[in-house]
Amino acid sequence: MKKLIRLELRKIFSKRLTQLALAVVLLLSAILGFSTCQNKYSSDGAGREGTGRTAVEIEKEIAARYSGTLTDEKVQRMLSELVPKSGENGLNAIYVYQNTIQSAVSARFSDIYGNWNGLHVSDVFGDETVKIGYVDGWLSTSQNMTKVLMVFLLFIIVMVAPVFCGEYSGVDQILLSSKYGRTKCAAAKVTASVLAAVMTSIVVLAVNFLMASIFYGSEGLDCSILFAQLTYIEGSVPFNISCGTMLAYQALLAVTGAIGATGLTLIFSAVCKNQMIALVASAAVYALPLLFPVSETSALFKLIVLLPPYHAQFVSLMSVGQISGILLYAILAVPAAMLLAVAGGMVSRRIFARHQVL
Repeated sequence: MKKLIRLELRKIFSKRLTQLALAVVLLLSAILGFSTCQNKYSSDGAGREGTGRTAVEIEKEIAARYSGTLTDEKVQRMLSELVPKSGENGLNAIYVYQNTIQSAVSARFSDIYGNWNGLHVSDVFGDETVKIGYVDGWLSTSQNMTKVLMVFLLFIIVMVAPVFCGEYSGVDQILLSSKYGRTKCAAAKVTASVLAAVMTSIVVLAVNFLMASIFYGSEGLDCSILFAQLTYIEGSVPFNISCGTMLAYQALLAVTGAIGATGLTLIFSAVCKNQMIALVASAAVYALPLLFPVSETSALFKLIVLLPPYHAQFVSLMSVGQISGILLYAILAVPAAMLLAVAGGMVSRRIFARHQVL
């Protein structure tokens, strides 16, 4: 069985289309990571400003000044030292951008003139203890990975679609006539497909995290995502979790999304006689949940959000709720993905085994 699985893995990764698609995903990761870092801009408000790596260093220096637990005293210091008083020139101080710390505090604690709006930390964040620091780099990484992972799940479809239907050009006559063609061979195809999905997920995640650590260092992984500038949708996850925890969930959901997409694609791979039809049908079904007009307050949304495309767009899934006040609802993506993979594997194996040999 191990030899059959290795053989199927070799067949999957030897296809030119698979290699090209994976190269595109990795290239997209590199382009987004590099361009995002290069396009960073920051000013400390005292005359020092810069872009790229210089901006990152400025951001880290500013964050270090106020790092630790967010308090009313720190809010007042930030408002005094960072937020420009823009009443005279008519600019709205809430939307003026100089650096991420200034932007985050202005959005929550400043009025349009750059003065304190009267809100305390407890008014904005309740009883939560919010740890602040340099989170811009890792939030940018998360934002980029959301785009990459949407493309990556399409790569999974491209990779898995030919697994069964690629044999229908004549090889199926040989396979299904052999002793283990309808049993072990079919099972090896399913197992190899899931393993290939997990392996490529790890490669893509490793490339993105490695680039992020080179560009931004490890600072901020223990800081809360709640105190971030409003341009980051990741900050809208309504739970006081750290950047590190958020990225761990995102990485887990990348793997579960790949496994779930594999299960769905295997069914169409076994049903369709043509690789292109299998690919298009799988992609259409993969994207379909995003088109459902279901409100996020609906009970049905809690089921729809467990489908693969929402694993890549992880913010919606992570915003649903908590389980027993400890784990996020998003953890249910693990059994959901496993269920899709098992169901897809069983159905595709059964369809392939019943394929008629002429």
